Amino acid sequence: MNSVLRDAMAGANMTVGRLARTVGVTVKTAERWVSDPSRVPHPRTRGDVEAALGVSADVLWPKAVRSTIKMGPDREIVAAYPYRNACPTSVWASLIDGASQSITFAGYTNYFIWQEHSRLGDRLRRKGEDGCQVRFIVGDPESEVTRRREEIEGVPLTVSTRIRITLDALEKIREAPGLHARYSDEHIALSVFAFDDQMLVTLHISNLLGHESPMLHLRRLGEDGLYDRFASHVTALWETGRPVWS
Repeated sequence: MNSVLRDAMAGANMTVGRLARTVGVTVKTAERWVSDPSRVPHPRTRGDVEAALGVSADVLWPKAVRSTIKMGPDREIVAAYPYRNACPTSVWASLIDGASQSITFAGYTNYFIWQEHSRLGDRLRRKGEDGCQVRFIVGDPESEVTRRREEIEGVPLTVSTRIRITLDALEKIREAPGLHARYSDEHIALSVFAFDDQMLVTLHISNLLGHESPMLHLRRLGEDGLYDRFASHVTALWETGRPVWS
């Protein structure tokens, strides 16, 4: 028997039938919660029971609550997508528009950003005016790394062309405060997009294009976690990168 739940119901003058009606379940379901400690409500229903009894769900069902809380290194993973374009555009928009301290686009071309987000240049300019630092790390369109990647991909819209589209878009907001851009050839297979304490990471697979590769949405929760490991990668790219503008 779940004696904690039974006692909480008694303290709230709540019968099984009344609790069932209050949270929208059958009486038989509520009876099972009391008689069998392994029976646990759906997370949303747990919240309703918590409100009805005035007792925290982690007190009523401690084992169940602990099992749903991530405790290991994967706790910083907000979401995982099998393809980059499976991540809703609204997620990107909320991260871009919600950042107030720093934004970093460390994709090799960053081409798709301009295609999928309207008036991005104006939005980034306003970010800079509000004190947000905006950094772009792009591949060198003239490098051997870029040339080899173009051979691997074998698509009409080449890597160098996609990079130049980004460079052209950046040139139009070049004077925006807080905007910086550097070249690097070291991130051809790993794209990192950081927005304050959140991050989207694309791990490129063989000859697939970026939108066909898997992506992780991370949130920083502590030191030396997944977020910090990828952030150190971006820092190294930036420190060894070459300025786009002299």
